[in-house]
Amino acid sequence: MAAFSFDQARCWFLRSGIQEPGGGIARYYRSDIQRSAPVSTEITGYGVSTLAFTGEIDAALRAARYLAHSAWDPGSHTFPFEPGSKLAYFFDIGIIARGLLAAWRATGETEFLDRARDATLSLAFDFLGDGMFHPVIALPEKDPLPHEPRWSRSPGCYQLKSALAWREVGDEQAAKLWEIALQNALAAHESFLDRESDRERLMDRLHAYCYFLEATLFEADRAEVRGALAYGIERAASLLREIAPQFERSDVCAQLLRIRLIAHHLNAVELDAEAAWEEAGRAAGYQSDSGDPRLRGGFWFGRRGGEFLPYMNPVSTAFCLQALQLWRDHRDGAWSFDLHQLI
Repeated sequence: MAAFSFDQARCWFLRSGIQEPGGGIARYYRSDIQRSAPVSTEITGYGVSTLAFTGEIDAALRAARYLAHSAWDPGSHTFPFEPGSKLAYFFDIGIIARGLLAAWRATGETEFLDRARDATLSLAFDFLGDGMFHPVIALPEKDPLPHEPRWSRSPGCYQLKSALAWREVGDEQAAKLWEIALQNALAAHESFLDRESDRERLMDRLHAYCYFLEATLFEADRAEVRGALAYGIERAASLLREIAPQFERSDVCAQLLRIRLIAHHLNAVELDAEAAWEEAGRAAGYQSDSGDPRLRGGFWFGRRGGEFLPYMNPVSTAFCLQALQLWRDHRDGAWSFDLHQLI
């Protein structure tokens, strides 16, 4: 297994320039053109959760304040996809709300809880469709966009991770919405991966399916959820290994490892230690040891045909650093993970 440095991954968020002075975090850094993509509200939400997990509270606060003030659109009362965008995504808003809740738990500053509650109201009222939640709406009218075959533009079980914000915000009505989302996702998840025949796009859809599995961990005391977890882990592991020689995403390796470990410690699904060891090795192999501070310690997005793609990615880094730290804690007998820390 390749060496893994938690400290270098943590420092990448602080020193690479991926977080701008105003607190927002870029979608990725492209090493081939030496340029970062624009700031993303969703990625900044993940960044808050990551920085809180690593104990970098000052940086987490800068990101959370950016979301609570600069990224929030008071006119439409929601979070646009990016600053100035005319679109808003159900999935992104839930991830942002969870980041704000992480900042609130870390600091006790109620402005973050209040804005997270605003975001969960947007999820409830702006995206509601006929028996499902629309994935994308147009601003400021808040009309739903037509659904498309690609997973991010269609409703699906992956939305359950975003719906976790309803479960975590501490509101009775929001908890009821969570239960609806959970039951809908459990009923539909087995067909989610069958909707894509292209192998590379199936790896992308596998990433989204792991979002569903991550969210079900919060209800792992239910028999139907344990069944879905066992089924999903086995199917995701098989597809990962089948497609990886052509195209592999580091975040899928990390997501699957996290799911295995947490499910095991929740006594929901027995751990396949050999598979977990292999997935840890896959994830660790994506960490950069470059002397360039824009790259050092971060995790590459993926490989195509065995070659790294030129995307140094905050979400890949977040998922990999958490998964590999949990693997280390598990092996050391030092498990102390709280589910609310799930990035």
